[in-house]
Amino acid sequence: MSENDNKNETQLEEKRKDVEQSQVKLKYPRAIPFIISNEFCERFNFYGMKAILVLFLTRKLMYDDDISTIIYHTFNCLVYFFCIFGAIIADSWWGKFNTILYLSIVYVIGSGTMALAAVEPWIAIDPGARALTITGLFLIALGSGGIKPCVAAFGGEQFKMPEQAKQLATFFSLFYFSINAGSLISTSVTPILREDIPCFGMDDCFPLAFGVPAILMVVAILFFLFGKFLYKILPNQGNMLVKVCKCIGNAISTRKHEKQTSPREHWLDYGETKYGRKLVLETKILLNILVLYLPLPFFWALFDQQGSRWTFQATRMDGDIGFYTIKPDQMQVVNPLLILIFIPLYEVAFYPLLNLIGIRRPLQKLTLGGIFAGVAFVISAIVEINLEPTYAVLPDWGQAQLRFYNGRNCNYRITTNIPGHTTINVAAYEYWEEKFIDINNGRQFFSYSFSSTSNGCTGDTNTGVWHVEERTAKSFFLTGTNNLALHEFEDSTEKSRRGWPFITVLANLQTNNTNIRLLEDGKNERYNEPPTFMNQTDIQANKNYEIFVGNTRVANDVHLALGGVYSLMITQTSASGYNVKLVTVTDPNSVSMLWLIPQYVIMTLGEVMFSVTGLEFSFTQAPESMKSVIQGCWMLTVAFGNLIVVIITGAKFFDSQTYEFFLFAGLMFVDMILFSWLAYRYKAIPLELLQDIDENKDEKKPALEFNNNTTEN
Repeated sequence: MSENDNKNETQLEEKRKDVEQSQVKLKYPRAIPFIISNEFCERFNFYGMKAILVLFLTRKLMYDDDISTIIYHTFNCLVYFFCIFGAIIADSWWGKFNTILYLSIVYVIGSGTMALAAVEPWIAIDPGARALTITGLFLIALGSGGIKPCVAAFGGEQFKMPEQAKQLATFFSLFYFSINAGSLISTSVTPILREDIPCFGMDDCFPLAFGVPAILMVVAILFFLFGKFLYKILPNQGNMLVKVCKCIGNAISTRKHEKQTSPREHWLDYGETKYGRKLVLETKILLNILVLYLPLPFFWALFDQQGSRWTFQATRMDGDIGFYTIKPDQMQVVNPLLILIFIPLYEVAFYPLLNLIGIRRPLQKLTLGGIFAGVAFVISAIVEINLEPTYAVLPDWGQAQLRFYNGRNCNYRITTNIPGHTTINVAAYEYWEEKFIDINNGRQFFSYSFSSTSNGCTGDTNTGVWHVEERTAKSFFLTGTNNLALHEFEDSTEKSRRGWPFITVLANLQTNNTNIRLLEDGKNERYNEPPTFMNQTDIQANKNYEIFVGNTRVANDVHLALGGVYSLMITQTSASGYNVKLVTVTDPNSVSMLWLIPQYVIMTLGEVMFSVTGLEFSFTQAPESMKSVIQGCWMLTVAFGNLIVVIITGAKFFDSQTYEFFLFAGLMFVDMILFSWLAYRYKAIPLELLQDIDENKDEKKPALEFNNNTTEN
């Protein structure tokens, strides 16, 4: 070994020791706990609000599932579009600290607006609550999206590099943990606040469920401000994304005038004169990576439906697991919980197993993550197929439904001219229905005649004409203590938007001014109304109820299950005797909500592989100056993914949710085939070329060529 080699090696060893000593000497930035706490509270707010959003849109604002899905994904789309807006403001004008502070205030106003919109007086004002909700969602999207690209970067700026590289890595681990911890806790707590704590005279409490996250956002701002005097605040460096856009625009405009007189090898080379060879080459590298990004939005189109379509799917399922009833919006807690479990497992188990079957390169892993998302939607479609038999049978165009509830101790024969039902027999205290009666021209008249051969009822006759319209459920309640009385009303077989059981109380009492009461487990009064034939209401599910007429208990252990539609017939047979019959009009949810876990597991496996690997690949391939631009473009793929959901949902290709799930799965598989082809053709531009430009310090030389054989797929 030469003397110069020994000297160089000694210098390197001394430099290494100096770095290690400086790492020991430099203390962990005291500002970091404030930033971590701020992120935890902000994520609690965001994920807590999102967890219950679609249920609020359907159950309180009375949007249908499709419109609610469109609003939900439009909101997600705006959040990630505003990330670019926030990054530009922070880097070009306000700086990261002021951007986080000012947009957090906007964020709080939006969260408070959502809580206000959920208060009962506003709900009663149409379109007051809807207008407030849309305004609140827009402000939250602006605030959340605007601060999203700033907080992690601001935290990273508190460290001195490269001396604190290890401490910086610890910070990002804590930062990611705080995100998922906030998500995990909020998606568990806010559904409980929504359903289990009544307020403002309502059975549920969306104002509290939105209000608590809003308070956490106020706490987030306070945490952030408390650390102000500890922060290292760097001057603005200018926004690289703006520079890239200007460079591309200049290259396009210059090419139009100089294409014939001064041909260049690449169209971006026309921007060298104004922006230099280094920025042009960096832009080439960026665009080379962005070509791979083109298919990526489809993954997020599937992933973000956990909060919309999958939540609606959960409302059609049974959450009773014996000791606890899972709420539909609580299923979203599975994702952050699994993330915290899977991230370490990937390093010690999953990736080594993938290496054994030849999946080693980042783009291979990213492709596999997308395939997992498609598989998750195939599973969700299979679950939906099993749910279809539990759907409510609703009267369609050209059809109607007919029901008879016999509240008398008499057997009746009904003679009609309804095709296929010229004679209908309804026994005492029993129920008869036909769900498919053909109706011509939108409305039809049917004649009827009642008669009875039961003792004491031979004189009970009733004749007339029914007016039956298509898409309606016509119901009749036969009452009367002496003579037959026929009460006509429109029934509904559709399940409650809240997932609770619907119940209609039909009472034939000797005195009709006595209230009917339903007590949950003998203590909590959930229903207290006078006898009626049209008052359908939803009450707490999966509970056993005691039935009272006034203060007289007439039935025990009447079970009402999630999603069921019931009619409760109560007939007073004597001064102290009652006949009680519970009729199931629509079967309750019977498929366990736990069957959703496989699709959540597969989707989360795909998320960790897709998201973490995709960012890692992008950052290693991108120049140092372009890493923030790459982060912004990555967030745009999420925005476009949600836009895809809005477009497909708005187009309403299918009436069946099953077919829509299969559509998304099929598109995902096709998308990953396209991505695999792009990955195969991908040619990495060596970053060493940038180092050569720095060393040559000659910005007027032609752009350096790169080796087309360098690949990473």
